[in-house]
Amino acid sequence: MAVIPSRFPRPAVLGLALLLATGAAGAQVFGQPDVDFKGSVRATAPVVLPGSETGIEGSGFTSGQKVTLQRGDSVLNAQPYVADGEGRFRGTLHIPADAAVGAQPIVVRASSPDAASIFALKVSREVPLSGQERIQAASNRLVQGLYQVAYSPASKAAFVTSAVGRPPVKQSELLKVDPETLQVLARVSPQAAPAPAAQPGQPAREGGLFAVYGVGVDDTHGNVWVTNTRQDTVAVYRQSDLALVKQFPVGAVSHSRDVVIDPQRNRAYVSATGEDFISVFDTRTLQQLDNITLASGKRGESFTPTSLDIDPATGKVYTASLGSAEAAIIDGAAGKVEKVIALGNARSAIGVAWNPLAKRLLVVAQGSDNLLVVEPESGKVEHDVYVGAGALNVSYSPATRLAYVSNRGAGTVTVVDEAGNIVANLDGGTYPNHVSKGPGTAMFAINKSRGEDDANGDRITRFIPTRE
Repeated sequence: MAVIPSRFPRPAVLGLALLLATGAAGAQVFGQPDVDFKGSVRATAPVVLPGSETGIEGSGFTSGQKVTLQRGDSVLNAQPYVADGEGRFRGTLHIPADAAVGAQPIVVRASSPDAASIFALKVSREVPLSGQERIQAASNRLVQGLYQVAYSPASKAAFVTSAVGRPPVKQSELLKVDPETLQVLARVSPQAAPAPAAQPGQPAREGGLFAVYGVGVDDTHGNVWVTNTRQDTVAVYRQSDLALVKQFPVGAVSHSRDVVIDPQRNRAYVSATGEDFISVFDTRTLQQLDNITLASGKRGESFTPTSLDIDPATGKVYTASLGSAEAAIIDGAAGKVEKVIALGNARSAIGVAWNPLAKRLLVVAQGSDNLLVVEPESGKVEHDVYVGAGALNVSYSPATRLAYVSNRGAGTVTVVDEAGNIVANLDGGTYPNHVSKGPGTAMFAINKSRGEDDANGDRITRFIPTRE
């Protein structure tokens, strides 16, 4: 799922190394197994719905190997897929209309030689568009590769990051956008990044740019903080003219993702996705401080922080764990974890927001397509709201007491009230990626694109609830 840059491969297919019966009379049942089996299978459709059809791709198989997919006792492909000379195959798969929503375990049966594995086929439910009359939307296409947006009340401007492609990234910009017209006021490209060290036996690689991804605003010091995910670091720009204030060295924060600012306590917090800590910086001196380590409350699992949110009134930082289905509350002033909360029915938890009015934690999970409203003291999930395929980010508006969720797979932005009711489900364009508070009752949404010719992609959208 290409939401943010990542070095992590898709979850490994679980090799079972099983010996499969041929079913032919007199044939050898326990034949020679494929002990080096590396076959993997994936669905190619961005969203798999009940009653739909999806492409199926396989790789890592032995040339000529026959592949059958099975759910329970039912064989899903009438004719086996056959791996080509490169160990690949392509086909289609019909999803039954009565398929239940969730990660369906599909058995991959291979023969000649025999092997088996399981892959999770995620089935989502379509949430129809609704409530357009309740939310006024205005949109403008900016540049290719949009990622995140953060609004500065001091500058009265929205700051938007963009980066295109995989390393070496050569196209990236930090944009300053007018919140009313949604036009670009200023822009800057990051400076060149050093080339990564060459690996033994591999050709030298180019450095590209210090491309920008996550973004947070520091109105106390007039700066914008961005994450340079590809170089494992962060940078600071000036809000007024987008001049570079400081580029931190490569490796400062492993796979830096989100950044949030505590303006009262002069702190910036950066999630190190894939690791078990959050990095901390002094926004006044621009010095890196000690990391805050996050320990999972689940035996044998690791807390891997993703999205961040902060309550400036208390200095508490909130994050979700992608791998362990947990959320954490961090006492930023004390520099320690206050609480880790286990989340029920959250697969691949990734987005997080804090509701300071109701004192509730909001978490979205892209694997289970839902928004959880959590009472932090007890850890109880008060509302579990199905919002749409690939729920990725969430932001809460105290001015309207509404939460906005970007659903990357569904292509929607879902608006949910504090009682867990969907009050609107809006067209979010191609791959909605990020939502964030704007001025007053406004909320901003950023979406990505399928390419430079995608008119529905790479847009900033401003949502404002209409008065009823």
